[in-house]
Amino acid sequence: MARDLAPEVERLIQFRDPNIRKKAALCSTRIVRKVPDLAENFVNAASSLLKEKHHGVLITGVQLCYELCTINDEALEFFRKKCTEGLIKTLRDITNSAYQPEYDVAGITDPFLHIRLLKLLRVLGHGDADASDLMTDILAQVATKTESNKNAGNAVLYECVETIMAIEDTSSLRVLAINILGRFLSNRDNNIRYVALNMLMKAIAFDDQAVQRHRVTILECVKDPDASIRKRALELVSLLINENNVKQLTKELIDYLEISDEDFKEDLSAKICSIVEKFSPEKLWYIDQMLKVLSEAGKFVKDDVWHALIVVISNASELHGYTVRQLYKAVLTYSEQETLVRVAIWCIGEYGDLLVNNVGMLGIEDPITVTESDAVDVVEDAITRHNSDMTTKSMALVALLKLSSRFPSISERIKDIIVKQKGSLLLEMQQRAIEFNSIVDRHKNIRSSLVERMPVLDEATFNVRRAGSLPASVSTMAKPSVSIPNGVAAAPLVDLLDLGSDDILAAPSSSGADFLQDLLGVDLGSSPVQSGATPGPKAGADLLMDILSIGTPSPSPAQNNTSSVDLLSTAGINNNPSTALDTLSSPAPAHISTTASAGGMFDLLDGLSPSPSKEATNGPAYPPIVAYESSTLKIEFTFSKPSGNPQETNVQATFINLSPNTFTDFIFQAAVPKFLQLHLDPASSNTLPASGNITQNLKVTNSQHGKKSLVMRMRIGYKVNGKDALEEGQISNFPRGL
Repeated sequence: MARDLAPEVERLIQFRDPNIRKKAALCSTRIVRKVPDLAENFVNAASSLLKEKHHGVLITGVQLCYELCTINDEALEFFRKKCTEGLIKTLRDITNSAYQPEYDVAGITDPFLHIRLLKLLRVLGHGDADASDLMTDILAQVATKTESNKNAGNAVLYECVETIMAIEDTSSLRVLAINILGRFLSNRDNNIRYVALNMLMKAIAFDDQAVQRHRVTILECVKDPDASIRKRALELVSLLINENNVKQLTKELIDYLEISDEDFKEDLSAKICSIVEKFSPEKLWYIDQMLKVLSEAGKFVKDDVWHALIVVISNASELHGYTVRQLYKAVLTYSEQETLVRVAIWCIGEYGDLLVNNVGMLGIEDPITVTESDAVDVVEDAITRHNSDMTTKSMALVALLKLSSRFPSISERIKDIIVKQKGSLLLEMQQRAIEFNSIVDRHKNIRSSLVERMPVLDEATFNVRRAGSLPASVSTMAKPSVSIPNGVAAAPLVDLLDLGSDDILAAPSSSGADFLQDLLGVDLGSSPVQSGATPGPKAGADLLMDILSIGTPSPSPAQNNTSSVDLLSTAGINNNPSTALDTLSSPAPAHISTTASAGGMFDLLDGLSPSPSKEATNGPAYPPIVAYESSTLKIEFTFSKPSGNPQETNVQATFINLSPNTFTDFIFQAAVPKFLQLHLDPASSNTLPASGNITQNLKVTNSQHGKKSLVMRMRIGYKVNGKDALEEGQISNFPRGL
């Protein structure tokens, strides 16, 4: 229908009656919107309308030209060459015209025509320097002569600013436009201020310095009662911040954070944290600002923010004492801020001795007196407070375990606090309390190793993973290469875990296998939990997993039992808590088993290992190897394959004592990359006699069979004459085809 009527409409545009011409122009606008192919038919007719004196016809003609320019490039070039000067003259005449009652709106002559002309000039000037030069003077004239005390004038000014920003123009005119927007910010009308903030966000890309001149006014908008203006102003402030003004603007935002509404604190605190992380000039300033945010709005801060803060604190060794003292003072005042409490108890657990002894005092600090009991009081308050969540209580429990080693004089009090958690309604807390009590009470010889300070966290890797370019993980710690006797060397972690391949390694979780990987110093990245594995607890247990990342279990007489308790997972006690408690109190050998099934859990302290599984084999098909040899110990592996499953390999490890001394508390631990699954059966004994041997069965499943060879990192712990000994290395000389 539009195609059929187009010729008639085009004819009516030339009709004598102005009302008919106006209606025909409006109809033409709708036709070219629906059928862009017809645009070229209306170009000449539309250009003739631009010479009209009647404002009604003229405004419809300008609108038709605008539509043609946006739809058809040829029409755009035509109007640029033929009509730009005429449009500028028309706009100048309207701007300088005397009072005309029939067109006057609040002292502005036909503001609707003003706006239509400015929009058309914006399209014509965009991307064309010559057309832009022609309209510079008239735009400056409109910007300076138009009154801004009425909405009509503000509408014309806003459209003029939009046009100035869009055309190819000099910076002086853009500064004038930005100053107009600055005046808009002082207007009492919320709508005008909102559109001014929107426009200033675009203007930053053209002239940052001109916008910076209005930052005081913009900061005032952050405190506006209107929520929309507050949020838009906050976004604009974040764009204005740079290395030169970050301290001043951050101080202003934090000062307002103290008095801001509760519903705005989440957005404001998130923006402040983002600004501080991005533009922080030094770690001391970063820590100070983050502590202020946590103190004022800690409950609104997201987990990744305080995780990042802990990573920064870990890397700022010279500020450990200062940080823990500032956190201690802050948590006494703002104990209701959950995130602040978490960071504080983590730092007290790690650096409590620095807090008590006033180590690392800075010149800006005043000395404070904190006793060991005072530090423990803060942690005890966090773990007993009724509104503390599981993560906070778990972190507090770990902090208490660490303080039991740092503060030996009050270890009995700490033990009593831990014992009370045996009655917790949370099964996770019950299990940890029992295990930690066992460490404090019965395993003092390994406690200091278990609770030593966390290694420095890799800040760069954390930031990259947090940004999402790598799988999420708390951190990746650089591990030194370990030299092992007899030429067996621990290869770099990248080589061991085949990080150059397409396979991404398994994520740390709280399953037994993953804890073993932490125990052996292997970071296996991040990926979904394998099929059959039991999902671990959340952040609290993950922190426990990181902190309890070393240690050798203390064995006891052998006892067969197919149930075992995972130190860092509730999976073993979810179904039958009483069984788990009985297991912990029963003497049993300490063996660590790595497997993808829920039955492969372990207890680092007193757990039981599953009974050996019997697999049908078709006899040895591969030559035995010497997997490891030192001056005191030799390990031999023999291999066999079960029938019908080439991916599985049964390995019998024989441990041969080459020394004249008996090894007690003997334990073999191993970790493998993601494409392998490893299951360890209990060893034949945990005592390796002088010049004697014991055996242990392993089952390895290679999901990349035929593509990748087996590789394994192992650690062996034992006691010789009552002293702990440790040997470790990489096994990479497995026969091909396994």
